Amino acid sequence: MLKLTGEGRTTTCDGATRRDFLQAGALGAIGFGLPQWFAAKAAGAVKPGAEDRSCIMIFNLGAPSNTDLWDMKPDAPAEIRGPFKPIASKAPAIQFSEILPRHAAIADKISLVRSCHHTGAAVHDAGWQVMQTGRIFSGGVNTPHIGSVVGRLKGRKTDLPPFVVLPELMGRGGGNLPNGQSGGFLGKAYDPFVLNADPSKPGFRAPDLLPTPEMGSVRLDRRRKIRELVDDAVSTFEASEDAALLGEDFQSAFRLMSSPEAREAFDLGREPSEVRERYGMTRLGQSCLLARRLVEAGVRFVTVNAFLTVFDEITWDIHGSKPFTSIEGMRDIVCPMYDQAYSALIEDLDRRGMLDSTLVCNLAEFGRTPRINPAGGRDHWPLCYTVGFAGGGVQGGRVVGASDPIGAVPADRPTSPGDVAATIFHCLGLDLEATLPGPAGRPFPLVDFGCREIRELF
Repeated sequence: MLKLTGEGRTTTCDGATRRDFLQAGALGAIGFGLPQWFAAKAAGAVKPGAEDRSCIMIFNLGAPSNTDLWDMKPDAPAEIRGPFKPIASKAPAIQFSEILPRHAAIADKISLVRSCHHTGAAVHDAGWQVMQTGRIFSGGVNTPHIGSVVGRLKGRKTDLPPFVVLPELMGRGGGNLPNGQSGGFLGKAYDPFVLNADPSKPGFRAPDLLPTPEMGSVRLDRRRKIRELVDDAVSTFEASEDAALLGEDFQSAFRLMSSPEAREAFDLGREPSEVRERYGMTRLGQSCLLARRLVEAGVRFVTVNAFLTVFDEITWDIHGSKPFTSIEGMRDIVCPMYDQAYSALIEDLDRRGMLDSTLVCNLAEFGRTPRINPAGGRDHWPLCYTVGFAGGGVQGGRVVGASDPIGAVPADRPTSPGDVAATIFHCLGLDLEATLPGPAGRPFPLVDFGCREIRELF
């Protein structure tokens, strides 16, 4: 995560503080501009046809239960099938749980992969890392988030950063491992811009992006003059990568801080109240709405963390006993909130003609045990779980793969996190044969050996 401001304050002779300067200057490290984009395209990393697609990744932190939600087993014994009944949906191939009625109503726009699995540890942060990077953390190599890779290969489209995480980075997961939400070996320049605010709160604003209230047009004009002076000085430098990068980062930061489009994109007050209420006035609901506004304004990749940690809040982590969530808590609190926010996002994108140009993927670190535990909940299970896709060239109403009769292991079309990453890259027009500048300067394959896009989705 980029830390944009410090505690110290030093005032320059024109009245702008050191804090003001750093707020503008540090933001440019979030991504790069059109020169890098054209270079990547010329090198073959970006295929024509999907250049303008964006992605919203909803990460279901805590891990939803397949058997209780979207891969139900109504003919299995009670300790397997759980307390909920399946309901028909708008897609003949898909049944949803009765506690996800709004999903059922938009099922023709959603496709599910019911055979995802991984061999990583059954620990939350290990799962977060592998699902958001496509690779298991090993050998000290911190693989970048999928959104960081997209930012590296495609750059920014507008003054906004190419990769944003809402509303905050993931917190503790219990394993003391990287959570996957960083630029990894690509460097901090490709870390996401992190909102660090709850967009459902009254008076919400993006604190690290927008100018502070006391920074009016006079200071912005002063900053513009500073930029002009720097531009003049840079023009006299001897040609060097460092000088070019400094100039570009400064100008990118200034564009972001002073851009009316950036301020407008983060301003949820511009949305009609009925739209905000359709998403739900919750942290998740308003984060999903903000994600739609950001991709509409030109952000390439947005990750929405459905929850921030598995500790001290009601989440998908339904172990059944405190301090974790019960199945009843999932039914009464988590599912209504999630059902509302997700269905509103898909319907809103579709209504605005944005669904084909926006891939919405629903991921999680793993699933839950097929058998209900003695506390009445389900525990961690990376051996088989479901992920979902909508938009971005994906055909709706499909089911890919299958689990066995009790949902324990894949019975058809096993799918890995690397395949999921490849599918996202494919939808966004990236060449799966491309490489990244890896550790020690060695080429690093975009996707792991043998991983390919899930072709049955298209």
